[in-house]
Amino acid sequence: MAEAGGADQLANLHLDEVTGEQVSKSELKKRQKQRVQEERKREKAASAPSKPKVEKAGKTEEEEESELTPNQYYEIRCRKVQQLRQSKAPNPYPHKFKVTTDLRDFLKQYESIKTGEHLKDVEVRVGGRIYTKRASGTKLVFYDIRAEGVKVQVMCQAQEAAGEVPFEQQHEHLRRGDIIGIVGYPGRTAPRNRPEGELSIFAREVILLTPCLHQIPSEHYGFKDQEQRYRQRYLDLIMNDNSRNVFLTRSKMITYIRQYFDERDFVEVETPMMNAIAGGATAKPFVTHHNDLDMNLFMRVAPELYLKMLIVGGLERVYELGRLFRNEGIDLTHNPEFTTCEFYMAYADVYDIMDITEELVSGLVKHVTGSYQTKYHTQTGEEYQVNWEKPWKRIDMIGALEEACGEKFPPGEELHTTATNDFLKRMLKKMNVECTPPQTNARMLDKLVGEFIEETCVNPTFITGHPQMMSPLAKYHRERPGLCERFEAFVCKKEIVNAYTELNDPFDQRLRFEEQARQKDQGDDEAQMVDENFCTSLEYGLPPTGGWGMGIDRLVMFLTDNYSIKEVLTFPFMKEETNQGKGKMPAAEVVGIKPEVEEGIPHK
Repeated sequence: MAEAGGADQLANLHLDEVTGEQVSKSELKKRQKQRVQEERKREKAASAPSKPKVEKAGKTEEEEESELTPNQYYEIRCRKVQQLRQSKAPNPYPHKFKVTTDLRDFLKQYESIKTGEHLKDVEVRVGGRIYTKRASGTKLVFYDIRAEGVKVQVMCQAQEAAGEVPFEQQHEHLRRGDIIGIVGYPGRTAPRNRPEGELSIFAREVILLTPCLHQIPSEHYGFKDQEQRYRQRYLDLIMNDNSRNVFLTRSKMITYIRQYFDERDFVEVETPMMNAIAGGATAKPFVTHHNDLDMNLFMRVAPELYLKMLIVGGLERVYELGRLFRNEGIDLTHNPEFTTCEFYMAYADVYDIMDITEELVSGLVKHVTGSYQTKYHTQTGEEYQVNWEKPWKRIDMIGALEEACGEKFPPGEELHTTATNDFLKRMLKKMNVECTPPQTNARMLDKLVGEFIEETCVNPTFITGHPQMMSPLAKYHRERPGLCERFEAFVCKKEIVNAYTELNDPFDQRLRFEEQARQKDQGDDEAQMVDENFCTSLEYGLPPTGGWGMGIDRLVMFLTDNYSIKEVLTFPFMKEETNQGKGKMPAAEVVGIKPEVEEGIPHK
């Protein structure tokens, strides 16, 4: 019975020719049906058009460039710009782009445009530098550009593109730092994720005006390296609005000073920068050489003597704004070349000049800052609250020193003597003040003043009553023998103004110069030399005159809250970089451009 049942089961099985298995009739039908369906699917897929493979989006060319080193970027960029120079498609250095709209005026004029509003009938043409570039696909590009200290967004859409160059070609060559021209119309965007859009220029055409061959720092990290900011001031100005504002403030200050003197009938003059004698101030000069005359000359340390000779000649109110050169130390408040303003006024004395100083400087501060109150921070972070409003405090030099040292000083007519020299050495030792050689009476007094008087002058303060031997060009005091009619104005413990009733007695002036020559023989490199031409001019008659000099750079420091003079000079003096230019080829060499022969034309 068992064998008969096994035979019946085998008789009911069928061979699956694909797998070679023996399966039931129902299982075989099921498999055959499934295979037919799979075959139909394959046939259908084979007859359908092939779909492009969906690949992961790769990095854009600009994203790849952002990962390059500065040298790699520079070389690649140079080559690309050279290709444009050769193909002129587009010309990377066009001669002209007509700008009709000031970006500052654009922001003011169209500030009231509503979200989503476009003024397509208004054409604006602006130029600016690209700070950021953002692309949304191939048909929409955004730029943030800056010009004249302001920023605006530029929106570029393919459907708005005009001009001879197609949309993609207008934008593919543009990078951060490039200077571009934009032709478009004003409008305000209508973003989905916030209620108010951004005032923008909707571009119809974008033109490359000047490519930037270097990577500019990112806006996130900025350009903050102090030394490099001074060496590359152009990049500092590109990246840092604070630096730009300092120089705009400086210009505003100089304009105000010129206007002040012009309105009072002063004549602006220019005097020589190179002199046979370094006169007019107690300072160490730079020496240069005149080849044709085979003579050494001194770069001027002050224009004072020339300006007073003009007063002798009948120009009774003169002033000069210009550079001076002093071969002295470099620190936070001193640079070898710096800017001053000096004026000389016939029939005025030191007291008139004090009044003018208060009026000019306090008015200048109000004009520039909008207030008489300013703040100034030192290198250590100490904050000074400065009140520039007149009248200013006045301190008598000798009286203040007697109070600080607790001893009576020799009378004014004895301050130049050897006995006073011994007294001052004793005072230095007593008050623990150092004075490097030569220890002349003038230098030691100056050290004591710096230690005990200047340190108290935060608000504008006049220090008066200087000894004659400290002031070889100032007139003697009319009431106090041995002293002269001079003042120095100090703010935040630093001198900003030096002025006096001018010495117009030719006999006295020659004696003062001879005393300076004696101090020079003692080793004082800063003492003045005898200027015979100036002495002769005094013999023709210098009317009673008040003279004044103010350091422009230092005043700019106080009003822009910068403790370093380098921050207020466009190009401060810097030590030479020993590795300057190493490892970097000029752009012309990178792309293999050879210099053209150029014939020099002699100066006529």
